[in-house]
Amino acid sequence: MDKPALIVFDMIGTTVRGSELLPSALKKAFGTVGVNLSDDDITAARGKSKREAISSMLFEAVGAKKAGEYAMGVYEAFENAMVQQYWDTTVHAIDGTREAFDWCRENRTKIALATGFDRRLADVLIEKLEWSNDVDAIVTNDEVSRGRPAPYLIFRAMEITDVDAVATVATVGDTTADLKAGENAGVGWNIGVLTGAHSRKKLEKEPHTAIIDSIEDLPALFEQEEQSDSD
Repeated sequence: MDKPALIVFDMIGTTVRGSELLPSALKKAFGTVGVNLSDDDITAARGKSKREAISSMLFEAVGAKKAGEYAMGVYEAFENAMVQQYWDTTVHAIDGTREAFDWCRENRTKIALATGFDRRLADVLIEKLEWSNDVDAIVTNDEVSRGRPAPYLIFRAMEITDVDAVATVATVGDTTADLKAGENAGVGWNIGVLTGAHSRKKLEKEPHTAIIDSIEDLPALFEQEEQSDSD
């Protein structure tokens, strides 16, 4: 198979360090309405639309009526906490991200970033990492009708980058929701990385074409695949 026309990269945990910041932000936000989250609750929210995950967790914790009342305030508290944490610290790319982006450019593969967060937080990350000229598309949760595991972040990235065939798209992410979204979209390459939220054991239970240690290993994965195809 040829190299991908587009790679859709997840952000936090895949290309951006800082997945460890999410638990404290979620716990702080839910604490504003007296709800204590377990570690399992937080793990289940990884990779998904944070708005949808928060609404779902509130529904389970306090019921439908109060969940409807609390959802917006809890989400805003969560987003504010995340934005503040990233503004207050140096934001680092995960090792190998620059080399992966360079490989994409050398091979005429378009680059999209997709996230379960809204545009406000994504813009903070892009600004601090100085990536605005490095990527062809940035797609955030508030720009699609539903977030992961629905495939719409991927489809939106295809639309922005003028890529027609989903079989020519690769997705790279650190959560089961990333892999489920890739499967739901029907991508040609559905790749998990071990630098973020979920373990190899969790990721391997979901449909995938490869599980790699890090984005650092991505260029070699495609080069090995091309060599195998030519043999």
